Amino acid sequence: MRVAFATLGCKLNYSESSTLSREFVQHGFKAVRPVEGADVFVINTCSVTETADKKCRNIIRKLQKISPDAIIAVTGCYAQLKPQEILDIDGVDIVTGAQDKKRVYELVAELLEQRRSGLNPAPKAYSCPEQDIDAIFPAYSTGERTRSFLKVQDGCDYHCSYCTVAIARGKSRNIPIATIVSQAQAIAAEGVKEVVLTGVNIGDFGHTTGESFLDLLKALNAVEGIERYRISSIEPNLLTEEILRWIATGTKFLPHFHIPIQSGCDKTLKAMHRRYTSKMFEDKIALIRDILETPEERYTRVFFGIDVIVGFPGETEEDFMDTYNLLSRVRPAFLHIFPYSRRDDTEAAVRPDQLTAAVKAERVARLEALSDRLHAEFCAANAGRTAHVLFESTQKDGKMFGFTENYIRAERPYDPSLIGRIVEVQL
Repeated sequence: MRVAFATLGCKLNYSESSTLSREFVQHGFKAVRPVEGADVFVINTCSVTETADKKCRNIIRKLQKISPDAIIAVTGCYAQLKPQEILDIDGVDIVTGAQDKKRVYELVAELLEQRRSGLNPAPKAYSCPEQDIDAIFPAYSTGERTRSFLKVQDGCDYHCSYCTVAIARGKSRNIPIATIVSQAQAIAAEGVKEVVLTGVNIGDFGHTTGESFLDLLKALNAVEGIERYRISSIEPNLLTEEILRWIATGTKFLPHFHIPIQSGCDKTLKAMHRRYTSKMFEDKIALIRDILETPEERYTRVFFGIDVIVGFPGETEEDFMDTYNLLSRVRPAFLHIFPYSRRDDTEAAVRPDQLTAAVKAERVARLEALSDRLHAEFCAANAGRTAHVLFESTQKDGKMFGFTENYIRAERPYDPSLIGRIVEVQL
């Protein structure tokens, strides 16, 4: 039988989908692309915005048309938050939330057996068993020869006023270091050279095992075969000076940080329930540069990708300009810009001072222009330098592509012998 996965949202979802796919394959399924049609479709959903919810509904309808008789199982954050809304879509058979993803194969196998016995049970939404609510299942992505996304943590205790992730994913919890190291070794055995650490709030690592995030980084650094690590999104208050100074000692961890600011306005940060001020954020970026960049490399060696939310309720033009001006001073290499999306069951959703879509779109456009300029400046400043690029298998117009240590996308004439290799180049 054929199984196909459709995954939306974050890299954590991709690591989990890949792990679930391997479980299906281990039980005799053939993994295929959704467009090829399948006997089972698994849709791993995101619900960070209304757009993500809409994408999920559209994908369900498209897959149902491709293979009308297929089992459709929907999991993930949207499934956790609004199971009945998904269950009401024609063609959906199984709905199980983000906190119970590990049961997807078991539920599909049970439904297949019922159908073989001549039964045709009604679609059903499954809730996580009480004893499993605080559980966490390990996951990592496979299928690429270049990099793997390795899950180290799940859940969040921060409860920001605009966000439903803490509701969907549950409380902060982590996988034991020994298990994560074992998975990194399995990744290395497949010839993968780069690992990206993923989670909901990875800097909060250690809640369930009494270990620390720095303990984890040191243990992973010792895994043979993995040559590069990247730290995915991490809260600025959790990226400590101790971690930074250890990274600077010549480790495998790259000068690439994905850090949310969400707003550069202190009034807005307070209303969001963020755990830092704009000055604390700016000081942290400066500290990272002081530790990882020489004076000659200032603003050019470390790649910063910064998350920003535009149009939070009550955000004035002056508030927005506080964000714009802070980002102009900090000079990140890229901005991940999200127009505020009203989410049910959040504090921000019931505020009366919601902004119009037009105001949010106009502010997004201004930040996008800033991001384009900052990224162009960052790349231009690196031109002529020697860098190490991990080339990928993608080929387009006779070119192949890869990323430098500080996440600059490089291209060169296609050479299959370079796929999965780290090559020294002059940019």
